[in-house]
Amino acid sequence: MDAKRVVDLLYWRDVKTTGVVFGAALLLLLSLTVCSIVSVCSYIGLALLSVTICFRIYKGILQAIQKSDEGHPFKLYLDQEVALSEDMVHKYSDMVLAKLNKIIAELRRLFLVEDLVDSIKFAVLMWILTYVGALFNGLTLLILCLIGAFSCPIVYEKHQAQIDHYLALVNNQIKDVVGKIQAKVPGMKRKTE
Repeated sequence: MDAKRVVDLLYWRDVKTTGVVFGAALLLLLSLTVCSIVSVCSYIGLALLSVTICFRIYKGILQAIQKSDEGHPFKLYLDQEVALSEDMVHKYSDMVLAKLNKIIAELRRLFLVEDLVDSIKFAVLMWILTYVGALFNGLTLLILCLIGAFSCPIVYEKHQAQIDHYLALVNNQIKDVVGKIQAKVPGMKRKTE
């Protein structure tokens, strides 16, 4: 799935497709809050099998009644190639490996305090996340992220000017506070590059 299709999905360009994707993902996450992942996967598999088996039997009965020779109703899908190509697997595994290496290098830099300011920011983030973790479990955060991913872009698109104005104000205030803290605490000034 390319980036343009993801953006179109998140900005609700095709309401029907976005609604199906959003609804299915939300239903899956909400199902996981009630049942284990094994149960949810089993129920989804059973539901899909029930639909396809019933459709196959229905088409078989129709063919017998009408004495037609249409063949297997899923023949078009059975004839399609579904195997992953080696090139695609290598491409995506190389991308994942590159991202993973960047994350490991950044974590090493933060934990070994290469830059004191960045490590303190990271520590503050971890401290805040302890409170977030106490309030929400991971699944709840995933549900909130999914809802945010499908609602924030469209809200931003409709109210971009106002949001940008307030974000600029907040950003300037944060820069001022960080600048004051860095000026007063010894050893916190950034290295000039």
